[in-house]
Amino acid sequence: MFLDVSKLSVRYPGQAQAAVDDVTLGLRAGEIGVLIGPSGCGKTTLLRAVAGLERASAGRIVLGGETVSDGQHHLPAERRRIGMVFQDYALFPHLDVGRNVGFGIAQLPRNQREARIAEVLRLVGLDGLQRRYPHELSGGQQQRVALARALAPQPRLLLLDEPFSNLDVDLRERLAHEVRAILKAANATALFVTHDQLEAFAIGDLIGVMHEGRLHQWDDAYALYHRPATRFVAEFIGHGVFAPAQIRLDGGEVSVQTPLGALQDIEECPLPSAYDSGLCDVLLRADDIVHDDNAPVKAQIVRKAFRGSEFLYTLRLGSGETLMTHVPSHHNHEVGEWIGIRAEVDHVVTFERGGSRSAPPAPGVAVR
Repeated sequence: MFLDVSKLSVRYPGQAQAAVDDVTLGLRAGEIGVLIGPSGCGKTTLLRAVAGLERASAGRIVLGGETVSDGQHHLPAERRRIGMVFQDYALFPHLDVGRNVGFGIAQLPRNQREARIAEVLRLVGLDGLQRRYPHELSGGQQQRVALARALAPQPRLLLLDEPFSNLDVDLRERLAHEVRAILKAANATALFVTHDQLEAFAIGDLIGVMHEGRLHQWDDAYALYHRPATRFVAEFIGHGVFAPAQIRLDGGEVSVQTPLGALQDIEECPLPSAYDSGLCDVLLRADDIVHDDNAPVKAQIVRKAFRGSEFLYTLRLGSGETLMTHVPSHHNHEVGEWIGIRAEVDHVVTFERGGSRSAPPAPGVAVR
């Protein structure tokens, strides 16, 4: 691993709970990792510990084969050769774009410095804007200048702390795709912090979900969605609810009995012995529930959210359970209306009935 974080903890004086608690993750050279989670979960503290801005109280950080922190040894931030892009960009308003980008490479001979400035500005799509000042640029252009400045010294690792949070929603997702392309073109290894799942999915090779200082899962987006390691990850990623269920083994075939009927022909599922009497909670995501007027199961629409191409309906079964479903927007039903639904579930995700949000997955659930 190019970046190897092992059992890292950061604890502030006077706090009972560690801000970062026993976190392990790794990135290969050229990979982009993303940390997501609710406010106060420890993701920015973890990023600052990797940068050397926070001292680790336990664990180890290895960067490019060099141990930069191991509990006793702490390499200062300025000696770690790490580039950072901050939430507010931190551009110098009195310097033009070229001098902003060249700030961290002032020690180079002038011709080499000018060549490097031109190179990274071409990389971020700002070629020819060297003489512009930050106030003359759009928010997206300012973000690219900050990225170019961080890349100019050729850092071993690039850290980005919620760099798109000041931009509007549409620009954030588009810029996330563009920044991913820029980082890949630069063959940069990067660790990125955001609270936005769409940003994380757009930019990350690996994504870590954090909660209360702990890293619940470090995996690709597909695995986080379809094979969540903990109940918290299952609830945090995407839209879905837990419904009571029972796993049965009939004639060698495993089925999951749910309020929508039996789930069968499923790719992955724990055996009934994983739970007492096979009783568990099953995750039913919005894309697992299909609107079908001919289905025998009916549900009442209790809330609807228009998403352009689709509605996100919140439904209530006659038995009282709540579900969610994505429905194409030309199916414009009214709140209070009853519609037919059926389940189409390929990846069955189950947890202990009423279990903790941090409980481990059941045996048989594949987690990388």
